[in-house]
Amino acid sequence: MANQIEQDNGLPALLERVCTTVREAGAVALDIYNQAEVKNWEKGKDNPLTEADLAVDRLLHQRLLGECPDFGWLSEETLDDASRLEREWVWVVDPIDGTKEFLQKVPHWTISVGLVQHGRPVLGVVFNPVEDLLVAGIQGYGVTVNGRSAAMSTKADLQDARLVGSRSEQKRGEFDSVKDLYKFEAVGSIAYKMALLAIGRCDIYYTLSPKHEWDICAGHLLVEAAGGKVCQKDGEEILYNQPQAKYRSVVASNGPLHARLLERLKAEPLSPDRHAR
Repeated sequence: MANQIEQDNGLPALLERVCTTVREAGAVALDIYNQAEVKNWEKGKDNPLTEADLAVDRLLHQRLLGECPDFGWLSEETLDDASRLEREWVWVVDPIDGTKEFLQKVPHWTISVGLVQHGRPVLGVVFNPVEDLLVAGIQGYGVTVNGRSAAMSTKADLQDARLVGSRSEQKRGEFDSVKDLYKFEAVGSIAYKMALLAIGRCDIYYTLSPKHEWDICAGHLLVEAAGGKVCQKDGEEILYNQPQAKYRSVVASNGPLHARLLERLKAEPLSPDRHAR
């Protein structure tokens, strides 16, 4: 499959099939979401797991690896297999990004599917089933929202820039030093934040808290495919399919704001790793 994709430039056709699969997974998750009670467990402090996470993970694993059996696999809800490190192409998946929102019936959870080649994202899909909002893209092809072309914002001034961030980070005061500058909107799923950035519904997103690769991979692709920029707080590149699969910070913007945003964040301390093992 990998050779066929490279020889035939088959990523657009693969993206169509991934979108179909993700919508099917979304229907499964939405059925569970609409139940009066959802089975759930605690993987760790402030780290819930639901029956929807597991059901979607099974469906995506079966379909995506069935489509591309020679690809590697990295998912939040699948026991990690180090053989992925030897693969050129790897699926990076978060079955339900925003599980806490899912449980609280807040419509900001998504299904996030990224594909990386040699550590760099090349394809991404983020789907919010409650809002019926599917953002998809391929590096070099731009992004679409529900099949229609979308564009990022062109804002070039940080003053009154629209920042999306998590409600928990806001409560911890992690945006206090910039609340005079940005227009803040609380959004749950990390992938959803980055998808909204890619389609022009906000201007910047950043977190100084640690994030896993599955949290950010698909969103990273969407932002870059739309013409934006993504990196760590110190400006270093974010690569995927790494052994630890975790980064200490993520900074994303529409592009024109990126250098100014990094400069503004230079003196900001990183937040503690609240889920360190």
